[in-house]
Amino acid sequence: MTPSASTPLRTPPPWTTESFRDPEAAVQRLVDIYARNTAFLCDSFRQVLANQGSSPGRIRACYPFIRIHVDTYDEVDTRLSYGHVAEPGVYQTTVTQPELFRSYLVEQIRQLLKNHGDAVEIGESDVPIALHFAFPDGTYVEGEDIEALKRPLRDLFDTPDLAVTDDAIVNGTRRDLLGEPQPLALFTAPRIDYSLHRLQHYTATAPVHFQNFVLFTNYQFYVDEFCLRARALVAKGIYDALVEPGNRITLAGEATPTPADPITRLPQMPAYHLVRPGHSGVTLVNIGVGPSNAKTITDHIAVLRPHAWLMLGHCAGLRASQRLGDYVLAHGYVREDHVLDGDLPTWVPIPPLAEVQVALEQAVEEVAGLSGWELKRIMRTGTVATIDNRNWELREHLEPVQRFSQSRAIALDMESATIAANGFRFRVPYGTLLCVSDKPLHGELKLPGMASAFYRKQVGQHLDIGLRALEILSKMPPERLHSRKLRSFLETAFQ
Repeated sequence: MTPSASTPLRTPPPWTTESFRDPEAAVQRLVDIYARNTAFLCDSFRQVLANQGSSPGRIRACYPFIRIHVDTYDEVDTRLSYGHVAEPGVYQTTVTQPELFRSYLVEQIRQLLKNHGDAVEIGESDVPIALHFAFPDGTYVEGEDIEALKRPLRDLFDTPDLAVTDDAIVNGTRRDLLGEPQPLALFTAPRIDYSLHRLQHYTATAPVHFQNFVLFTNYQFYVDEFCLRARALVAKGIYDALVEPGNRITLAGEATPTPADPITRLPQMPAYHLVRPGHSGVTLVNIGVGPSNAKTITDHIAVLRPHAWLMLGHCAGLRASQRLGDYVLAHGYVREDHVLDGDLPTWVPIPPLAEVQVALEQAVEEVAGLSGWELKRIMRTGTVATIDNRNWELREHLEPVQRFSQSRAIALDMESATIAANGFRFRVPYGTLLCVSDKPLHGELKLPGMASAFYRKQVGQHLDIGLRALEILSKMPPERLHSRKLRSFLETAFQ
């Protein structure tokens, strides 16, 4: 909202834009600007509450920005998929919560300075920080105090504006305006803030706890097994902590988690975090059933710029030769989930990523103790079909079975293609390893008896494979893991 001529605008003192060649110093300036401006908004809000809504003017503070001017076509080392721009111009991005993203920002700026030699500029943008986003969890702008104000909150402060909170950059649909800087990063500050607040809502854990290697599952057995393994690993000091919903933290050497507010019910998609320094640990999210949840959570985790995410879940085996408990390593997807059709057309291929595929196959070999020809006894590599109709078996079978056969699909689920496609869209390395839990075309349905000792053993083995695959991936240099095949030909410099 633009204030009228009769409405004075209260802002913090302007911050002079400066140039930096030290990435650490540049990020510290981002931290300083953001801290000053959010403190200004929070303090002003408390004053408004104390004065029951009266204020001498509209109150505004803006996000900091990073900007670089590149004026040459000098060649750079493009073996790295990020850290450079394609052509001369002015490139800029707004930044939020720079302390949370400190390591990421230092690395991105370091690559820019290395590849282009030009200093980066740090300053104050003209993009307002919504009051809701100035508070880390947003709780201070809710409740009875707001109801008691004599004036609407949006008359005094900027509130979230969905018109500037979109995925136009990642989708490649952004329209350039004459004289406007080109985007430097995939996400703007308002878009990131929106997702950071949604993560707390959906997972009941703070964004600061999320790790760079993420497992998604669609079954509670995996959560139970993960927590058992996580507590043992933390007790041995292999990981620093386990964080559970409600931000309940168990530190290495502790027998019980630190007290936290009790959770009366689990959130929609609870998250569990095995923490290591530099966010190099593992996050597990139980996304439940369906492509809508799969898209929702990956939309939000993507702003944290993880190094990889994998789907470990159940699927329907479509081939007679498959057995319950067998594995499916996806190397292609039939996308009939529909939730991403408007963002990523179905004609776009979702390629397998060699680094992830090799890590998953190596993990299966190590955990199962099989290799080569023997590995084929328990695992098939092939196409996974993802659909949005859980009860597809109740339809007349001829048409869907014909399509599955034509696609050469070997498994069917409701989440894998969505997670892979959003990984492709957001430039996050992805992979899928599923476990066959039923074979509806062959009369083997998923029944309560599936919770047998044998099946529980398969879940435990499956989870061990996923954890081992992420361990393999975590030892790769990030520049190798973040493949160039995920980048477009007009790409932002930031990974």
